[in-house]
Amino acid sequence: MTATDATVTALLAELGDTWETVEKITTARERLIAALPDWRLPAAYGFATVDAEDRVRFARTNIGVHPLPAVAMATVLGHRAGPASYRLDAETLARAIRLLAPAEACTAYEHPNLATWRELRKTVDGGGTALAVFLDDLDYQGDDRAVAALRDLA
Repeated sequence: MTATDATVTALLAELGDTWETVEKITTARERLIAALPDWRLPAAYGFATVDAEDRVRFARTNIGVHPLPAVAMATVLGHRAGPASYRLDAETLARAIRLLAPAEACTAYEHPNLATWRELRKTVDGGGTALAVFLDDLDYQGDDRAVAALRDLA
């Protein structure tokens, strides 16, 4: 078991296997945020694939919304703040899915990020490339082409 697996297991043991109310989701989100010192909600974040022509194609973008999936993915990746893109492997996606899945019990929300992660897992299992992308500043001028692509969408 990796350190990240242990973290996810410990968090789920504390938070429970289902978060069926808005209050439980709020509690889970705040607990995940507390576990990541210096974490900040990005201005935008998203999940993408890289096609055969090496173009970044976003399957899901979030601009200033949905902090729970952002902090769940950040927990798995160890991302605290700032612009960054991460290549997602099957194990990382499985951990993120496992960490966010209890939120599905709450029918007050749809869960599009979780659905996207499951689709990306199929892409990765089939040999494709998937990315998680975080953008802290909508005026980003750096060299990461995935972050720049997200900025252009935001």
